[in-house]
Amino acid sequence: MSAAVRPGRRHPEWIRVRVPAGDGYLRTRSIVAESKVATVCEEARCPNLAECWAHGTATFMLMGDTCTRNCGFCAVSHGRPPPLDPLEPTRLATAVERLGLAHVVITSVDRDDLDDFGAGHFAATARALRTRVPQCRIEVLTPDFQGRRESVEVVARAPIEIYNHNLETVPRLYKRARAGARYERSLDVLRVARATRSDLLTKAGLMLGLGEEIDEVVAVLEDLRAVDCDILTLGQYLQPSRAHLPVERYLDPAEFEELGQRALALGFRHVESGPLVRSSYHAWSHVPPEDPSSDGP
Repeated sequence: MSAAVRPGRRHPEWIRVRVPAGDGYLRTRSIVAESKVATVCEEARCPNLAECWAHGTATFMLMGDTCTRNCGFCAVSHGRPPPLDPLEPTRLATAVERLGLAHVVITSVDRDDLDDFGAGHFAATARALRTRVPQCRIEVLTPDFQGRRESVEVVARAPIEIYNHNLETVPRLYKRARAGARYERSLDVLRVARATRSDLLTKAGLMLGLGEEIDEVVAVLEDLRAVDCDILTLGQYLQPSRAHLPVERYLDPAEFEELGQRALALGFRHVESGPLVRSSYHAWSHVPPEDPSSDGP
């Protein structure tokens, strides 16, 4: 049974966000600050920041903290972003080395102002990481690059193991929730990434509670399997502020469990499904260490 949204009650009882604390959290915060790199953990106000930082991991955000789009669910600021910093890839690789990460997730704001939409910067960062921390598995979480096939291919050919692109919600809600995006275009990102490198793992995520119906969610899962998507994340949408889209309903943990089982039955190799799951939640565990994966070209 899902919980209705009640006035004066921010979240239901099963959503508990930890207060940041502990040596691991403080060390990660210090290294991130000293390295002058941005994390989506902070910019998107991720509810798992305390857990992940205490674990010594973070999801890094490239190309500034200002997005060229203004999606109704996203806490990242929007406007005119600054020019690219050519030293950012090296700085980020140094931070990853200091943190001693075995798995790193690299994402970015949308950069519709750039000719390649930022694809070359993703690839340069992956190369810097591979040089500085060759043992680290690299996962990218990219924008849709406005559907530019060449941009997707540039990133897919970089030395990465996992290509992640989130569909975020069901097609019916795109106009309200994902301004500037198109559902089929997002599916194409995953399709092109897989076609570019057959050894590449692909991954996608959805946030629930925006007004979607369960049969719509299942249809999206089927579409993802049709493009051979390997890894799936399902999490509860949490309204960042009153200026953002409201939560239509809270799914309880049992609903997430059921959806996760349905996804596995469709053939996903790994599924993370739960109220606080985000696209990089427990990302280091999505592929077993003994699983062989290519270092890429």
